[in-house]
Amino acid sequence: MTKKRKHQEDFQKVKLKVGKKKPKLENATDTTFKTKAIQIPEQLKEDGVLPTQNRKLNIKDLLSQMHHYSPGVKHNALLGLKDLLSHYPFVIDAHLSNIISEVAAVFTDKDSGVRGAAVHLLQFLASKIRAEQIAPFFPLVSAHLSSAMTHISEGIQEDSLKVLDVLLEAYPALLTDRSSILLKNFVELISHQQLSKRLKSKEKLSWMLSVNPNRRVTSQQWRLNVLTRLKKFLQAVVDGSSEIEDEGLQEQKDSPHSVRNPICINWKVHANNQQHIQLFENGGLRPKINSSFRLRSLASVMDSAEKGLSSAENLKGFIEVIIPLLIECWIEASPAQSAPILGNLLESESQQLMQQVLSIIHLLWKLTKRHDETYKMELWLRMNYLVDFKHHFMRHFPYSLQETVKHKKKDSCKGNKYCMTSSNSVDHLLLNLTLCDIMVSLASTSTLQMDSGWLDMIRKFVTDTLQDGSKLNSKQVNRLLGVTWRLMQIQQNKVATEPLIKAVYTLYQQRNLLFPVRTLLLKFFSRVYQKEDLRTQRIRSRSKVLSRWLAGLPQQLALLGLRNPELSNQLIDIIHSAASRSNKELLQSLQATAARIYDPLEGTLVLLPAEAQRRLVQLVYFLPRLPTALLACLSRCCIMGRMSSDLAATLIGILHMRSSFAGWKCQVQDNSVNDVDYFSFLFSTLIGFSREELTSLQGLRGKPHISQTQLSPVRLYLTDLDQFLHHWAVTEMICHSLSTIPSQSQCFDIIQTGICKYLVGLVVIPDSTAGSVLCAINKLLDQACILSENLHKFLASCCYSLLYFLLTLDKEDAEHVQKRDMLWGSCISALALLPRLLRLMLQSLQVSRICREELPVVAQLLRLLMQHGQLRSHMITNEFLVQQIIKDIMTLKSGEVQEQWLTDLHYCFNIYLASHPQGPAPMNAVY
Repeated sequence: MTKKRKHQEDFQKVKLKVGKKKPKLENATDTTFKTKAIQIPEQLKEDGVLPTQNRKLNIKDLLSQMHHYSPGVKHNALLGLKDLLSHYPFVIDAHLSNIISEVAAVFTDKDSGVRGAAVHLLQFLASKIRAEQIAPFFPLVSAHLSSAMTHISEGIQEDSLKVLDVLLEAYPALLTDRSSILLKNFVELISHQQLSKRLKSKEKLSWMLSVNPNRRVTSQQWRLNVLTRLKKFLQAVVDGSSEIEDEGLQEQKDSPHSVRNPICINWKVHANNQQHIQLFENGGLRPKINSSFRLRSLASVMDSAEKGLSSAENLKGFIEVIIPLLIECWIEASPAQSAPILGNLLESESQQLMQQVLSIIHLLWKLTKRHDETYKMELWLRMNYLVDFKHHFMRHFPYSLQETVKHKKKDSCKGNKYCMTSSNSVDHLLLNLTLCDIMVSLASTSTLQMDSGWLDMIRKFVTDTLQDGSKLNSKQVNRLLGVTWRLMQIQQNKVATEPLIKAVYTLYQQRNLLFPVRTLLLKFFSRVYQKEDLRTQRIRSRSKVLSRWLAGLPQQLALLGLRNPELSNQLIDIIHSAASRSNKELLQSLQATAARIYDPLEGTLVLLPAEAQRRLVQLVYFLPRLPTALLACLSRCCIMGRMSSDLAATLIGILHMRSSFAGWKCQVQDNSVNDVDYFSFLFSTLIGFSREELTSLQGLRGKPHISQTQLSPVRLYLTDLDQFLHHWAVTEMICHSLSTIPSQSQCFDIIQTGICKYLVGLVVIPDSTAGSVLCAINKLLDQACILSENLHKFLASCCYSLLYFLLTLDKEDAEHVQKRDMLWGSCISALALLPRLLRLMLQSLQVSRICREELPVVAQLLRLLMQHGQLRSHMITNEFLVQQIIKDIMTLKSGEVQEQWLTDLHYCFNIYLASHPQGPAPMNAVY
């Protein structure tokens, strides 16, 4: 019992009473707590350095998600990157390395959605990143691209072509630098290696087309996709090689080597021996170095694998691999395989594949021409591939397209059996022309007899295509003319070349040709003409068609006008080239059309821009004759202001060189410029206005166009400043030409007769005409010249009218103020050279006939004339006249308060004339 009680004492149950709280246990845990708010504002702020997108993720967050295992997370990260970078483009420069490396890494991602998003992001980045920025990281991009192209997954291979499209579009030069690796990848995409029959000796590895039934597209469509990209890649290689010269005609490109840089020479500087003429070889083009030694290029020190297709060895190796594969693709798509019954009709997909095959071969042929030993390369190509090409390519030539859709209108390709077009815009004419271009490049003059069979087929096809009247685009015409040129070089006799030139001329005569097509045709004919002109006179046999084409160029230029200035420039260049070679047919046509080209109102000269005007002015030198009507047109062109004063001066200089007064030691062309017509041209240009214009001015009265004084019968018509400056610049050149005529007295008599006949007696004369006449008189006047009384009076009236206009000119009239120095200088020089002119002007100052407002002007004029050093002695000689004028002024002002201008007049008279100072004073008048 005792033990039981003790046990109960150890574990005694506490009895709780109703209404009492339960007592706390000794080992109870206190669960009460207190809270306080903790503020961390700095951590809640957004990162100011790294901007975020709509999901509040910055660039680092998005790049880190690119490594996530989930395709959805990676896809959203790529979309977020595009959104972030489109709103904050500056982030690209700061994190370019990380962005490129992460985006390139997903080229081989297993998920197609991720790869598609990566391609879209890469396309966006390509528009934002320059080539020099991405160049340091491009080896990494190229490595990932190569990995994607050779990946075991078909989907990754297909998407790698999309990546390749983006890079070829944005960075072709960077991509072609790694051509040795990418070319092998292209081959592996459509073929696989197979040991040849010489397996035991292991001499050779061959490639054969591969077929993969797991692809989403057919094998032929897959090869088409790959070959399309290979063609673009090779085109980028060709475009990046400046050494390649195509035998065909290329469309005009902005290449620094294709533009001639003319040397501007200032003959006035050279004539004064102030500057020596420096001659440049080849007119500023790349110089030709005639040396048997060649400098080794930087590419020669590189490994052959790094050279790519720039190495002849690598190029031959690639050709040996790719040509058999291309021939296999051609065989699969050829009419004999696809539809034996249809003959040479092709389905659209087959035609596209055949077009890519030929385009690749054509580009490879271009690459072979940039090597030093081009002739050896052409022999190697002919020896290895001519037989296969004739057997497979020329077997069903020419090819046409099978229509699988409903036909368009009948007149869309009228009359051309080779120019059918389907809904997918397949150009099979270009297919035939590319084939022709490849084949003719394998022929030469030495092999003409062996190749005559298939060359005749090509010649017939080219001739028919040119003559059937179909509308061709620039790409087709470019290839067509290239084949034509090559055929003309292979067989250079007139019997073979004349039909080809005639066929091209038939195409040239078509109306509404596109501008690029017309340009290519002009270049072709120009090249043929230059080639023909290089032959010696003994063996030269001019083409009648070419002569007809040249003779039609001036008429085309006159008809073209301002509708196409660029085409007009090309016509002018060709005309100039032929005229400088004294082509008889062209010069006759140019002579017949000159009146229309140089018409002052609607002629080509006044319509075209300045540079074209300069070339047209130069053509005047080559005209066989310069009749009266043409010189009248040229005079109007000079004075109308529709070409610059410098160009007008050039034209005047050219006409002077064509005249009998140029001082040629050798005999010039007879009757090229008649002396009477030449002087008529100079005088008409000196006057600056036609007889009809001067007649129409006689009815004008009052300001602001007329400056009038009561003391002179001549009223001035105030010309615009631009017209005045242009006329004055032309006047200086006219005076220079007149001054070079040997007999100055006879020249002066001719000018005097013209002034008396056409200007004396006019009431209104333009201010520029009056100034030009005075300038010419000053230039030509010498002791042997005798002025008539009528000319004296006319010049005196002009001088006073000009001086009155200058003294009454408002200083705020900025337009006419700029005329002051030129007109003032002409008047003072004339008064200094002709004392009688000064006396007649002073005699005309009858102040009793003028109003009181004009008296201060007369007083100011007398004061300035007395102050001028060049006129001092003449004013002293006419002291009595000056004194009488002053007395008449005093009489009119008697009884009035003497004004300041009258006091100044008295002072100047007493200082300069009344005291008779000895010698001319150095002071000149400043008004």
